[in-house]
Amino acid sequence: MTHVQSPVMRPSLASVTPFYASTMVAFLAASAAPTPLYRLYHEQWDLSPLTLTTIFSAYVVSLLFALLTAGRLSDHVGRRPVIFGALLLDSTALALFAGAGTAGTLIFARLVQGLATGAATTAMAAAMLDGDKHRGPLINGLSPMFGMAAGSVASGALAAYAPWPLHLIYLVLIVVMLTQAGLIWTLPETASVRSGALASLRPNLAVPHKAKRLLALLVPSIIAVWGLGGFYLSLMPSLVRSVTGIQSPLLGGIVVSVLMLSGAAAIFSLRHCTGQVILAIGMSLMIVGVGALLGGVAERSLAVMAIGSALAGFGFGAGFLGGLRLLMPLAEPQERAALMSVFYLVSYLAFCIPAVAAGFLAQALGLVGVIQIYGAAVIALGLSALAVVRLMK
Repeated sequence: MTHVQSPVMRPSLASVTPFYASTMVAFLAASAAPTPLYRLYHEQWDLSPLTLTTIFSAYVVSLLFALLTAGRLSDHVGRRPVIFGALLLDSTALALFAGAGTAGTLIFARLVQGLATGAATTAMAAAMLDGDKHRGPLINGLSPMFGMAAGSVASGALAAYAPWPLHLIYLVLIVVMLTQAGLIWTLPETASVRSGALASLRPNLAVPHKAKRLLALLVPSIIAVWGLGGFYLSLMPSLVRSVTGIQSPLLGGIVVSVLMLSGAAAIFSLRHCTGQVILAIGMSLMIVGVGALLGGVAERSLAVMAIGSALAGFGFGAGFLGGLRLLMPLAEPQERAALMSVFYLVSYLAFCIPAVAAGFLAQALGLVGVIQIYGAAVIALGLSALAVVRLMK
């Protein structure tokens, strides 16, 4: 009698991309969770705007360090070990947030969180591409936007309507991340283990010769896009309260989510357009949106501020997508990781340095005075970006 061995049921690669998309959402939700709480920290602990932007910037600096050092690690040791370790590290950061009692603890928690998110980001992005080469790039672009929107709204809602306003969102996210850490081992590994893990930790910032001119031309749009995002994620909830007088932390979370969700809408709706068209649309709408935001601040109109945030958010998403769409075809496959490292270096510096400067100026000028200067600078950069779009041939 011939023995027929029944096939072993293994998880399909089809399950990989949805799981890692949900993991990306969780990481970015955790990164945005402190944003609606900054005003509460400010009121309860008497923290200045400069301290708040320093807390925010600590995350960006450590995330950038992790991207530049651990960005290629999963190509050598596998996707699962890197993401599993990052999930545990981010859970540790969330526990630090939940138990924080001083600004110093918040800064340390942000540093740990940035390391975890930076280490996981490229591994998750690569795993989604491994699982679905056709939809992976689109999901990669949408997941962070949805994550930041979900994190800011959930954090604001729990702070407004649930007990433990400075703690509960972090406890919820710890449960989510530990669950994902356990489930990750049920998935197939999508990368082959190979040597060179230690060497991969050495930053590689080389820019391909063909991409140097275009990258220089993209700098104004990169600073405009990421500088605006940095302000929203660090000081926008405090500005909304200052302008409207509304106390609820949920409102600050909603305003941030408007920016992110309209950014996701831009990425989805413009995905078939050329890079130049996407960038031109993005910069145009960002200019109009920031102008409307400034008008809403002057008139103390929450509705106008929301409309401005939606238009600026569409420009935010389009500016990000358009820059990548133009830049990445100029790099050979073996040059892409290094070029992305430089792109993220410029982007994240624009994400944190203007926000810290805004926090410093707010001590003398107030948040309303700062947003007028900040908004004018973003509009000027957007106009510069539009002027150079014609040179991108």
